[in-house]
Amino acid sequence: MAGLGVLEVNDATFDKEVLQSEQPVLVDFWAGWCGPCKAIAPAVDAVATKYAGQLKVAKVNVDQNGATPSRYNIRGIPHCCSSRAEKWWTRSKGGSPGIH
Repeated sequence: MAGLGVLEVNDATFDKEVLQSEQPVLVDFWAGWCGPCKAIAPAVDAVATKYAGQLKVAKVNVDQNGATPSRYNIRGIPHCCSSRAEKWWTRSKGGSPGIH
């Protein structure tokens, strides 16, 4: 379900692709059955396109990768987080429109 410029990340690749990334990273925790996840997907894809080269955008499917959401106490989806240098900046959950 990842769009152009969006990286699909799993439990095995999360640390390398997100926590050790030299760029800031927007992470979208989602599932295929989640209506609000589908609703915000175009906005997440648009962010990836708009900030290509400045921001890495990654998606984690929570149904296929349970360890990472559990490690970060993510209990509801969609759930977007931003990270840089192993530190979380912001966390937003729910289908709130208006990702800019």
